[in-house]
Amino acid sequence: MKHLKFLARTVLVRNSNVDEAARLVNKIMGKEGFFDQYRRTRRYEKPFQLRRRINYEICKGLYDEDMDRKIAFVLRKNRHDPFPGCR
Repeated sequence: MKHLKFLARTVLVRNSNVDEAARLVNKIMGKEGFFDQYRRTRRYEKPFQLRRRINYEICKGLYDEDMDRKIAFVLRKNRHDPFPGCR
């Protein structure tokens, strides 16, 4: 029987393996951006740094989305051959 790794924000500890559960908690919190938020709020962020960070995150999101689209285009199977008969 397969058990869920986590449900909402509760991590199940199997076989008294607390280290594995702690690693899973850290992984989940990292994916949700909890650590990034914590690092940002530890000290004051000047307004120009805030604008720079937000603009960087927006640009990075656009770039990543564009690259994902291009990679999906290159990897799709039903493309026609751009150079027929050149093999």
